[in-house]
Formats: sequence, C-alpha cells, structure tokens
Amino acid sequence: MPTIADRVFDNGLTVLDTEANAVHVCSAEPTTYLEATDTLSLGSSASVSFGAPQDNAGAEGGREVVMAAIIDGSITASGTVTHFAIVDTVNSRLLVTGSLSPSQAVTDGNDFSLGAITVGLPDPAA
Repeated sequence: MPTIADRVFDNGLTVLDTEANAVHVCSAEPTTYLEATDTLSLGSSASVSFGAPQDNAGAEGGREVVMAAIIDGSITASGTVTHFAIVDTVNSRLLVTGSLSPSQAVTDGNDFSLGAITVGLPDPAA
C-alpha cells in the first residue's frame, strides 16, 4: 500500500480551518446540511476555531486538528442533544458529525458549551 505524506492529510484537514464557521448541537446524527442546521438542530455557535494540523499521537497515527472549546452556544429548541455537526454556512456544507456523550436535555433559551473536539485522519493500515 502506498504511503501518504502528511501534506496530503493536512490539506484535507485544512478545510475545517478555512471553511468551518458554525457548530450545531443536534437531536440525532445529521446526514445533510439541512438536517444539521434546521431539522435536527437544537442550538448553535459561530465561534468555531481550528488549530493547525498536527501529528496524532494515538495508536492509529495520522494527522489531526482540534476545534477549540465552545463557550457561547445558544439553545434554540428544547430536546435532547446527542450529536454535534460542524458546518460551512457559506457553501451549505456538512463537514463533520459526531456523538456527544452523555446525551443531555436542553431547553430553548439556554446556553451551551462544548469541550475541544479532535478530528483526525488515521494512517492507512500497512
């Protein structure tokens, strides 16, 4: 199997730094931009900030980027938050989804925060 250089991984992950501009907390895992931002969204924040690509020190290796913690999210609908969705609102693109554990009941009008989120691409299996 070919070896993939860090630059290839980094350019894929750089999309998150250059295009991601909102994170939504959702009642289920969205599969489309519309689900992430409307149908399943219970709240959002536009304070998305990713660091530069770096080595993933875990067993799977590869490269990763880390989204800084969110401290200013706004809940816009009551329900149970189970997933997050990172989106590009300029181009209407769903970029990354993931589960949140534990799930949490939220109430319209409240605020939310999220810890840092790591997104990575593992090295290919040898």
